[in-house]
Amino acid sequence: MMTKTKWLKAIISIVISIGFYFLPELLGVSLTPVEKRVVSIFMLAALFWILEPFPIWTTSMMVIVLMLLTVSNNALSFLKTDSSGELFKNLIPYKSIMATFADPIIMLFLGGFFLAAASTKYRLDMNLAKVLLKPFGKNPKFILLGLMMVTAVFSMFMSNTATAAMMLAILAPVLALFDADDKGRAAFALAIPIAANVGGMGTPIGTPPNAIALKALNSMDLSVSFGKWMAFGVPYVIVLIIISWFLLLKLFPITKQSMELKVGDKFLKTPKAIIVYITFALTVILWVLGDGVHGMNSNVIAMIPMAVFALAQIITKDDLNKMSWDVLWLVAGGFALGLGLQATGLAQNLIGSIAFDNFPAMGLMIGAGVLCLLMANFMSHTATASLLIPIFAAVASSLGGSLDGIGGVTGLIVSVAFASSLGMSLPISTPPNALAHATGLIDTKGMAKTGIIIGILGMVLTYIMMYFLAAIHVF
Repeated sequence: MMTKTKWLKAIISIVISIGFYFLPELLGVSLTPVEKRVVSIFMLAALFWILEPFPIWTTSMMVIVLMLLTVSNNALSFLKTDSSGELFKNLIPYKSIMATFADPIIMLFLGGFFLAAASTKYRLDMNLAKVLLKPFGKNPKFILLGLMMVTAVFSMFMSNTATAAMMLAILAPVLALFDADDKGRAAFALAIPIAANVGGMGTPIGTPPNAIALKALNSMDLSVSFGKWMAFGVPYVIVLIIISWFLLLKLFPITKQSMELKVGDKFLKTPKAIIVYITFALTVILWVLGDGVHGMNSNVIAMIPMAVFALAQIITKDDLNKMSWDVLWLVAGGFALGLGLQATGLAQNLIGSIAFDNFPAMGLMIGAGVLCLLMANFMSHTATASLLIPIFAAVASSLGGSLDGIGGVTGLIVSVAFASSLGMSLPISTPPNALAHATGLIDTKGMAKTGIIIGILGMVLTYIMMYFLAAIHVF
């Protein structure tokens, strides 16, 4: 229900966004009416995503509808022509705007949803957790590392929120065994959201900012395959998880000497369970091998489990209803904003008014990362990426070879996507953080301190990695 405060936030956001329609002229920047409408829509989306007078996915739906009504070639009649009756030349084809709902990256994400739902339904996730945690023994310090590694692996293919909820459920009986004054309880509770947030960075489907980055790269014919992303994403995740583990042990020393996790049961051997196991393994293998081996890109491969699970009745209508469709609509709204910035020529015109050529490449990457990291701590990671990635994609494409030292356009866009996922210093930063905070075992101060340190270290690690990948010509 809309409260007075939310209505006030919505009204203020609308007034400010209308004011932004006139801002370019006041600053001496010449834009067409269509471009100025995109500026207003962009600002309205930003304010709605930050202030949240409405659920963030509904803002994405609003963005798409507003673009259809005001800047498409099927917009309201009086908005399609200038004062002389001539049609504006930079109107966007309405089919292109509508296509953001079914973009190939959306299908890639949906394929990941099917895999995650089937894995949970047939207990593949819990049983894999049991197998993967077994080598870490009974020492709490190494069990902590094992939990972080397993959570990160699951988060590469499942929703970060679902992964965190599952792993915290596994931990619940174990956390009850800690003494009240053992800081190790906080370490275990905080390890799960950290690993879930970091793990999602390892694959293109691990978190929406990765998908938004892929979309931006694809639009510039700079496609990064699933396997290529994992080739740099997985090592990055492993290093950052180990760094985070050391940090947790330092900040929250564990005094308990031994513990035993009782997780999962036997693997199911029913025909449907076997189909899930085989399809999951086959899909991941095809993603990792890449289209250079079998000719299919990751978006096409994602359709395989969707078809198999539907035909085999592994995923039913009820399962479909439970999937996170709101995430897909949120991502689609980000795609639509990116389309508006690019297709109307707005991004190019705004970039042309700023002397980005005078910015050092590494300075631009650091500045983009810091801005993104700050925003991601206070608003949705997906919304942050939706706002910033299209802007920096346009900036990067305009600078060309001057970004070679940091991996070119790809290096800058990937670093912004990673920065979006590193915002984890507050309970409101991510749903996994909120779930961990709800356990009552970690206070806001401890979460903030840990999140800030990991965010900074993660960005430094990102810059080092991009510099290295550029040096060996991966990007």
